Amino acid sequence: MRFSTLSLAALASFTCTVSALSPADWKKQSIYQVMTDRFARTDGSTTAACDTSADKYCGGSWQGIINKLDYIQDMGFTAIWISPIVENLQADGAYHGYWAQNITELNTNFGTESDLLALSTALHGKGMYLMVDVVTNHMGYNGCRDCVDYSIFDPFNLQSDYHTPCAIDYNNATSEKVCWEGDDTVSLPDLRTEDSGVLATWNTWIGGIVTKYSIDGLRLDSALEVDVDFFSPFEAAAGVYIVGEAFNGDPSTVCPLQDSLSGLLNYPAYYWITQAFESTSGSMSNLENGINTMKSECSDTNLLGSFLENHDVARFPSYTSDISLTKNAIAFTILTDGIPIVYEGQEQHFSGTGDPSSREAVWLSGYPTDSTFYTWIASLNQIRNEAINLDPTYVTYKANPIYSDSSNIVMRKGNTGFQMISAFTNTGASGSSSFTLSSTETGFNSSQALIEVMSCTAVTTDSSGNLAVTLTSGLPGVYFPKSLLTGSGICSSITGSKSSTSASASATTTAPSTTDTSSATATSTKTSKSASSSLTTSSVASSTSASCTTATSVAVTFNALESTAYGETIKLAGNTTALGSWAPANALALSAANYTASNPQWSVTVSMAPGTAVLYKFIKVGSGGSVAWEADPNRSYTVPVGCAAAAMVRDVWQA
Repeated sequence: MRFSTLSLAALASFTCTVSALSPADWKKQSIYQVMTDRFARTDGSTTAACDTSADKYCGGSWQGIINKLDYIQDMGFTAIWISPIVENLQADGAYHGYWAQNITELNTNFGTESDLLALSTALHGKGMYLMVDVVTNHMGYNGCRDCVDYSIFDPFNLQSDYHTPCAIDYNNATSEKVCWEGDDTVSLPDLRTEDSGVLATWNTWIGGIVTKYSIDGLRLDSALEVDVDFFSPFEAAAGVYIVGEAFNGDPSTVCPLQDSLSGLLNYPAYYWITQAFESTSGSMSNLENGINTMKSECSDTNLLGSFLENHDVARFPSYTSDISLTKNAIAFTILTDGIPIVYEGQEQHFSGTGDPSSREAVWLSGYPTDSTFYTWIASLNQIRNEAINLDPTYVTYKANPIYSDSSNIVMRKGNTGFQMISAFTNTGASGSSSFTLSSTETGFNSSQALIEVMSCTAVTTDSSGNLAVTLTSGLPGVYFPKSLLTGSGICSSITGSKSSTSASASATTTAPSTTDTSSATATSTKTSKSASSSLTTSSVASSTSASCTTATSVAVTFNALESTAYGETIKLAGNTTALGSWAPANALALSAANYTASNPQWSVTVSMAPGTAVLYKFIKVGSGGSVAWEADPNRSYTVPVGCAAAAMVRDVWQA
């Protein structure tokens, strides 16, 4: 194998630290899949023609994505997955980006290096993340398998870098690893990913582009066609979470790959969800059994990519025109285990029947933000994001089917006190369902106030904690404790204004200086004014049952609204050991999982004993370690005493 020493050496020279998300952090995200050529044009046109049957570039670009980031973020998404970025062969059909010829150059149809850097910067400036699609299994050649000119590829330009040409048989595992995808019009030379030289080159390349473009995660194409020993060193070289494409519906084929890759697209669940909701006769039992099988066979279902559509499969509305069935299917994929992935155009109810018709130009929709499924997806992301914000362990809890019958399935996700109960049905828009869930099944208490968040309906369990569920017009129901949603902005007609505040006690104490900009080990202090009272809102998850058990520990979630620059973090420091004893180095780092430009929220949850009184402040830590304290006065909070096992404090940075 020969390669351009300058090109790969240049990539390898990018050794600065990247603030990448860990796999655990990716569990908290929600991804919008962008097919770069078909999402948004640089010129902003919403009328430019795009004939999907022509298999040609339609003009989508990285700058076009930048221009429409608000459209994506306002649906509640925290990350985007974009098409492969490298130079492809110049032929009809290459618009998707999966036919690489030179991995050291960018696909100029999508834009320039500056454009891609600007996209990364724009995403991070909004508190969002960038996932890039990569293809390590094959290159692309405009010609037959037996007439490939290997010298045109960079860097894999020797025939010995590739397997001997043969037509792939997707029903044969060996053939999948060593034979070629494509055909004799456009062949896809199959790289020897088991070769140490090929692996080393890929490792150098991926480490370079991840760093250069501040990439936060990767989607790995054709994972079943790649040597299994390739994955671990490749992911280590990338230094970011990878979700692999294992296009197969058998858990016994898909799940073992998670021993080598952090994540995989959950194709088995995709098939079960589609089959369950595509008609009123779909199988709920297959869906329930499948969910339990995946939890048993995969090492972590919460690291899988949960999806209903993508660029390779038929869109769900091509199977049914029933709006309620589609709403159930989308809700299930977003609220079940895993990282939700919504394919561009789902929010506009596109109905393409598969490749290439399911690769429509989104700009032709006009990007309405009041359409049925745009607002539906936004509401689903909102309650999921809020559940994670309230209890970060929501994303480690494995969802359980707690009830099912021939037409309905109910899932519980989340620990007691923070659980979400979601009821789904395939009765269709003209149908309805009614059933009762016991307290044992849901974990809800007697006479507990809940909200069905998709219709914003107040619901209360009975004296035994039973929840009566009625699903009208074939729509799903999503139930969450009302007490946890106060001030959240969700169903504000019931939960109140998002900006509501309440007073807290006053106090005087010693706290670090608000003007301290020294390193994170500084400990200078000054006398503070009285504790803050006007910018803090607290809420408590409580039970109205007279016989409830008094909590011995309360999970208190502190939320702070503060806009930050890329690389900056927010920490919580206070006068107790749990809050770092005012030392910035020991302060609690807040998560930005739910951060958006319009709602720059940082959160952290800490367990404290009931009755504990704390004094605290938020600090901003720069990428270089500098520390800035928010303004005086200190804040104060007393952990509630009683049955509540959880509480929440909402703050706004004091300038």
